[in-house]
Amino acid sequence: MSTLRIPRRAALLGAATLAAGSQSRLVFGQGSAPGVIAAEAARPRADWGAATGDVTADRALLWSRADRTARMVVEWSTDEGLRNATRLRGPWATEATDFTARLDLTGLPADAEIFYRVSFAGPEAGAPLSAPVLGRFRTAPAARRDVRFLWSGDTAGQGWGINEAWGGYRCYETMRRTGADFFIHCGDTIYADSPIPAEITLADGTLWRNLVTPEVAKVAETLAEFRGRHRYNLMDRNLRAFHAEVPQLWMWDDHEVTNNWSDSKVLDGRYTEKRIAQLQAMATRAFLDYAPMRPHGADEQERIYRRIGYGPHLDVFALDMRSYRGPNGPNRQEAAGPETAFLGEAQLRWLLAGLRESRATWKVIAADMPIGLQVPDGQDAAGRPMFEAVANGDGPALGREMEIAGLLSAIKAANLRNIVWVTADVHYTAAHRYDPARARYRDFAPFWEFVSGPLHAGGFGPNPPDDTFGLEVVWQKAPDGRINVSPAEGGQFFGEAVIEGRSGALTVMLKDMAGDTLWQRSFEPERG
Repeated sequence: MSTLRIPRRAALLGAATLAAGSQSRLVFGQGSAPGVIAAEAARPRADWGAATGDVTADRALLWSRADRTARMVVEWSTDEGLRNATRLRGPWATEATDFTARLDLTGLPADAEIFYRVSFAGPEAGAPLSAPVLGRFRTAPAARRDVRFLWSGDTAGQGWGINEAWGGYRCYETMRRTGADFFIHCGDTIYADSPIPAEITLADGTLWRNLVTPEVAKVAETLAEFRGRHRYNLMDRNLRAFHAEVPQLWMWDDHEVTNNWSDSKVLDGRYTEKRIAQLQAMATRAFLDYAPMRPHGADEQERIYRRIGYGPHLDVFALDMRSYRGPNGPNRQEAAGPETAFLGEAQLRWLLAGLRESRATWKVIAADMPIGLQVPDGQDAAGRPMFEAVANGDGPALGREMEIAGLLSAIKAANLRNIVWVTADVHYTAAHRYDPARARYRDFAPFWEFVSGPLHAGGFGPNPPDDTFGLEVVWQKAPDGRINVSPAEGGQFFGEAVIEGRSGALTVMLKDMAGDTLWQRSFEPERG
């Protein structure tokens, strides 16, 4: 395995200074924190940084935000000083998208370090450009080389916001230092249902002090409040620096709307808006405004699930376990129907077709939540337990489990190999092996699922396993039953995977906020 590629931060700092055309030193992806330094009246500002998403061998989706109506201007080059840069006129950032803008860069060279700067030009003739935001990313390889990717989820949950005295979103800085090719955010990119207070008293009596904005002081109900949640995270310096240097593959889960939402969700007394569909509409618009995600065609503009190829060794299938599900309930139906839907028929067909077509060595399925852990969602009117995820307690495949059973059986029937699942959601980290020899439902081939999170939220777990698909907890680290454990106690986690270019071997590491490897295992690809 080749030596870890360290980000070329010193060189990038030099490029930033050159691009700024001044003696100031700009940090990659930074500028001033929103609302901290007064803006020059004549110039737009781009204080929310920039991000790239859905990067392939020849394309990258570039996202940024202005503070007013302005046109996006992008320059990119394979030269770190941005000499001989290609200059592109991007779209207008307007109030309709909360002044966010995105540009799909095409025709990029494969396996190349791409340096870029984003500026915004106001609508007035001769208006000066905003100060530039700088970033870099690497395109996917066309030939075999080592590939390193990360995954996790859950940012700013349970009231744990930006505590600058503690170091802000520290896990993002740890991940940035890995030099990863890209990052999969498995959902809960915001916590729209979790107000962030100014202070929280920790177990030792000390105070955790959050930055607070009006939009995070209550549950999000309006489009402005959902958008404000996304802007809040971009106030964190670590997160902006991470976005500028590590391409993203965003998914969503429940907290982008509200906790455990489905069509059956009954909103609590904190909400004046009681229509879950109305909340979903506002949350979807805000998520699509802020996600560095390439949109689908006109008939599928709100589609989240997609496939991203990253070289000959890797295809990532990013799922949407939220948008097509039936209502949460006891999840014990004996016959399939609309209420047992989880991925939904169209997404299932897409996933199986993509897995069959894939020629990549490894097929990574990125999921919002684990398959075999019980995730409760209260009780129904009859006092029966309700479930949020797939699992519904030990026993045969019932309810949503029938859909997953059909998927796993189809994978086995097609003799598809080297499939692994990565996920987050449960706020601890674990390595799971699913084995038909241990299972109640046995028509599938063994596979692994790796869980990691949260990035910056309360710690929970562990969750009880379900025996339907023979889940074996090979390893886990959790708060042992305590709830909403502070990030100050260190229980923030992410996963890191490396695919070796020559052999195709996959090494999976589960890591903590300090970057220490807690569990690691390597897997040789099955051939034939």
